[in-house]
Amino acid sequence: MDRRRRQTHVRKRGGTFRRLLGLLIIAAAVYWVVFYVMPNREHVDPDWKGLDRPVFVKGELTGYSASGEEDNLLLPLPLLQEYVDPAIRYEETTKSVILSTNSELLYMQENNTAATLNNKPLQLRLAPEVKDKITYLPADVLEDLYGFDLHEDSGTGAVLLMTAGETVPLGTVNGDAGDTKALRHEASIHAPIAVDMPTGAAVRIWNAENADWLYVQLESGYTGYAKASDIEQAGEKKVEPKAAEPSRAERNWQGKPVNLFWEAVYERKPNPASFDKLPGVNVVSPTWFSIVDTEGNVRSKADSAYVQWAHGQGMEVWGLLSNSFEADLTTAALSTYEKRMNTIVQMLQFADLYKLDGINIDFENVYTKDGGNVTQFMRELKPMAQAKNLIVSIDVTPKSKSEMWSLFLDRRALGEVADFLMVMAYDEHWAASPVAGSVASLSWVEQSISRIIEEDDVPPEKLILGIPLYTRIWTEAEEKGKTKVSSKAVSMNAVEEIITEKKLKPTFDEEAGQNYVEYKEDGSLRRIWIEDEVSLKARVELAKSFGLGGLASWTRSFGNPSAWETLNEIHQ
Repeated sequence: MDRRRRQTHVRKRGGTFRRLLGLLIIAAAVYWVVFYVMPNREHVDPDWKGLDRPVFVKGELTGYSASGEEDNLLLPLPLLQEYVDPAIRYEETTKSVILSTNSELLYMQENNTAATLNNKPLQLRLAPEVKDKITYLPADVLEDLYGFDLHEDSGTGAVLLMTAGETVPLGTVNGDAGDTKALRHEASIHAPIAVDMPTGAAVRIWNAENADWLYVQLESGYTGYAKASDIEQAGEKKVEPKAAEPSRAERNWQGKPVNLFWEAVYERKPNPASFDKLPGVNVVSPTWFSIVDTEGNVRSKADSAYVQWAHGQGMEVWGLLSNSFEADLTTAALSTYEKRMNTIVQMLQFADLYKLDGINIDFENVYTKDGGNVTQFMRELKPMAQAKNLIVSIDVTPKSKSEMWSLFLDRRALGEVADFLMVMAYDEHWAASPVAGSVASLSWVEQSISRIIEEDDVPPEKLILGIPLYTRIWTEAEEKGKTKVSSKAVSMNAVEEIITEKKLKPTFDEEAGQNYVEYKEDGSLRRIWIEDEVSLKARVELAKSFGLGGLASWTRSFGNPSAWETLNEIHQ
């Protein structure tokens, strides 16, 4: 009897366990169906970080908020610097904002509707203003300047910004009238819903890499993932690039090599009547202008007769402006918009007065901290000069670790602004070099050009190869058991005279890519890496192989007839 009772009790416990197990299986199945099979119907509002007028770019929340609406819309300066133009300049001392394109220069100040466009008065409808320590700029004038597109949604307050040249595919939500389709936070039916999209709603398709899901944005600003089958393609939205007149460099110099020489002008005016014939030269750049004080005032040595002679020879005249090679003066003169504009206005007046065809900037011996001001000067000069049909170029050194001569130059940015970059590919071994060597060995020149093209993305046709028409006579003298090195710069004719007088026989230096001589004099060794037809022809061929925009020779007075004949081959 006890045995039967025990068996019955065991069977009851086994039945209870099976029922519990069955319930657990059913519950798990329900859970699996609800959470892994059935779509999630939970709605979760998007997180717009508490922004009242959130701004979106490429379907992504930028983290910035606009201010105002419609005709009174203002956009935050940091947003514009990050997504539209990183070169927009803010100057704290004057609370001013400077915006530039190749053809327009806009200057505004906080809380002031008086602005300037290309240094001419412009009355703004809205003044820039400051909110929570952020400067906001009027959207209408920015749309005109940059050509971007704005869409505002009155319901959500969202602002959708597309930059000039940007394109996005469009679509519409398909389905029967009255139906809705889910826009989800993630590419899964189990993700929460951001919003239900009504049939026919327009969307911008920002990402279609997933075959089953599209990342889209409604005109309300809501973003998320929609099933690809729920969206019907509906063309594209394209913001056309702002139409721009081609610069004179693009009109007149495209496919036509520049063959320029710098005319070093000191106290005496050069006399063109004494010049050698200059076959193939089509540009001259006299060193006539220099910034002479901390206010940016310019001194001129310009000569109308010289301009008249050059134009009569079919040459353009690109007047050179230097910073007097004084670092502290440069710091002060480029420190504010007002001072930079003072220099620019004077240069444009000189260009009008002397009928110049261009302006060549030669800023050297500059602190690295002032490099941004050099670039800004060029950004402000370019639209002003282009309005007067002037070519704008700037002289740059090969890349090196020299603070005062190289590191301050942002060659990438300068290449975007200037018509031409003159690469001063010489002084590889400078006057005070502790080691004798070539002024510009061919391999060093080639590397100098390659680095600017490859590292700074400057188009080859914007680069002009600077060529030395001088060389150095190096003297190596033994003093107290050590070799003391000194040098003297001389012209091509001077070297020819030395070779003839001393009956020297040049040998070819393979490493330097040029002829070389050495001789003893006054107990010292004299060494010369020669600039002649051989070295110049190699430089011409190098410029051609890179597809450069031309040549620039320093300086005319160092050259001779054979030099000009050889350099003329750039046109062949």
